[in-house]
Amino acid sequence: MSSRDRVLGRVRRALAGVPEDDTPYEQAVVRDYLRRHGERDAEDTVELLAENLVDYRAVVHRADARDLPLLITRLLEARGSGRVLLPPGLPPEWTSAADAHWVQDRAVSTPDELDRVDSVVTGCAVAIAETGTIVLDGSPDQGRRRITLIPDHHICVVHVPDQVVSSVPEALERLDPTRPLTWISGPSATSDIELDRVEGVHGPRTLEVVLVSGGPRTPKAQE
Repeated sequence: MSSRDRVLGRVRRALAGVPEDDTPYEQAVVRDYLRRHGERDAEDTVELLAENLVDYRAVVHRADARDLPLLITRLLEARGSGRVLLPPGLPPEWTSAADAHWVQDRAVSTPDELDRVDSVVTGCAVAIAETGTIVLDGSPDQGRRRITLIPDHHICVVHVPDQVVSSVPEALERLDPTRPLTWISGPSATSDIELDRVEGVHGPRTLEVVLVSGGPRTPKAQE
């Protein structure tokens, strides 16, 4: 008997006594929890997001849409980033002022090639204020999931206030569950070994979030 057969057998035995007209899971689980905590306007929601991002040790910047190219240039120069990875749908004006070797998001790129990238610049799908979480969904301005997991430095642009929500339930309403969702709460870190915090284990060691106000949000292209 294979492992698969054993698992399926256990599932069948567990379900043997369940009547066919049993209440569906969606109805059996009460979902009367609060969708958000407290009443905040858009400005307060953005401030809470910034506060929680900093609490997670992300670096937060603020910029007007007109100043975004210069800010991204300054952040890349401060890191000495010579090789910068860009998703295919990233607005070209975001990096128009920077001088770097641009690396394209390619399906054939190996982990070693991605490891040689100094920085990656992306947009985002949504940002959650109450948890300080950035969510990527693989849209063209965000690229494949692995491009934000291997490079050591991630610059993520969030348009405020329209890409910011208060809570996880509100974020889920905006997200497509069939897309590859990546939830990021600060730079990668773990304290598994003797409770010593080590950053950069499962993803970028440095996460810089740029909260951009003014100007239209970049439309999310469909793949």
